This record gives sequence, C-alpha cells and structure tokens, in this order.
Amino acid sequence: MSIRLQVRVRPRAHANRTEVLDNGEVRIYVTEVPEGGRANRAVIAALAGALGVPKSRVAIFRGRTSRDKVLEIAGVGSVAEAVRRIRERAG
Repeated sequence: MSIRLQVRVRPRAHANRTEVLDNGEVRIYVTEVPEGGRANRAVIAALAGALGVPKSRVAIFRGRTSRDKVLEIAGVGSVAEAVRRIRERAG
C-alpha cells in the first residue's frame, strides 16, 4: 500500500527539518542546493527519516523541479498516519 503526500520544499535552508503546519501543510527544509538532484535526494532522505521508513520507499511522483512536490510513500497506511508520524518525530 502506498500514499501520495503533497509537500512544500525549502532548499538552501539553515538546517534539515520536516514540519506540519496547523493547516496540515507539510514542509520540508533541506540545506542542499537545487542543482543536479541534490535537494530532491535530501528531501527523500528527510521525509523517510521523519516517517521512519527506508529511503527506497519514498519517491517523487510529481514536481521534480518545483518547490511543490507530490511524494509517493510505500509502507504508510494513510496521509493522516504520515502527518501523525511527522508531528511525533518533530517534537
């Protein structure tokens, strides 16, 4: 089973972190620059870490060159479960 999660990415951030805003929007901040796929790889690693799944289970479904992305995640039952996991690990 897999889900699709819409996220907003901020490359060149001061630190890597993943958060869920009060309105439910997921934001991923990565320190990498958006060149040569470096930021995309960092986004996948950050989200996988926030969800507690291997990086191989996270893929970019849409938005490779955009800050607004849709990521496909295997091994998570629902978007609500993904948001819950991100919130728990964020603090």
